[in-house]
Amino acid sequence: MASLKSLLRFFVIVFLPYACSNPATEIRFHGDGKNVRTVFIVHDAWHAAIVIKKGDIPAVVLPELRDFPSAEYLEFSWGDRDYFPAPDRGLGLALKAAFWSSGSILHVVGFKDAVQKAYPSAEIVEIPLSEEGFQGLVKFISDTFSRPHPPAPAEARPGLFSNGRFYAAEGKFSLLRTCNTWVGEALSSAGLPIRPGYVITAGNLSSQLRPFAAGK
Repeated sequence: MASLKSLLRFFVIVFLPYACSNPATEIRFHGDGKNVRTVFIVHDAWHAAIVIKKGDIPAVVLPELRDFPSAEYLEFSWGDRDYFPAPDRGLGLALKAAFWSSGSILHVVGFKDAVQKAYPSAEIVEIPLSEEGFQGLVKFISDTFSRPHPPAPAEARPGLFSNGRFYAAEGKFSLLRTCNTWVGEALSSAGLPIRPGYVITAGNLSSQLRPFAAGK
C-alpha cells in the first residue's frame, strides 16, 4: 500500500503539473497533392496542442471563431475541467483530474505571429492533410465543444492568457486519456493511422507523428 501511494504521489508531482496544463485503414493525409492543408502539432515534453490557420476553418463548422476576430492562427488544447484553468493546482486537484475527473475543458488561443515565432522553445510538427482529412479534424475539434444551444457558439470564459478563452467540452480527462490522447484522436479523425490508445505523453504522440511530418 505504501508503494502504491508513493507511485501515485510521484505521478501527480512529476507528471500532472506539466501534462495538459502548460501554456483508419484509408490514409487520407497526402491527398492528391492539390488541396492540401497544413496543421501544426506543437508540444514540449508533456503537453501537445493543435494549431490551425484560422482562415482555413469554416465559420459554419466552428462558430467560436467569432471570439478571435484579429487572429491568424488558433491553438486548441484540451484538459481536465477543474485542473486545467486552476491558478493554484494542488495535489487534490491533480488526483481528481487523474482518477475522478468531473469533465473537460477546451482552451483556445488566437495569435498573429508565425507559428515558429510563437513557439520558440517547442517542438513543432507540420502535418499535411488532404481537404477531406482536414475537414475531419476540424469536425472532431468542433464536436469537442459543449454547446447548450447549437448552432450558437459555446460560451467563452477568460483563458490562461489575454488572447485565450476556455470553453466547456465533451469527454472526460483521465490518467489514460490526456490532452495528448485527445490530439491523437483528432489526427485519427483526419485519417492518419494514429493509435490514440497508446498516446499518454507528448513523447508517445511525437513518435507516432514522425512518419507523417511534412518533408518526410
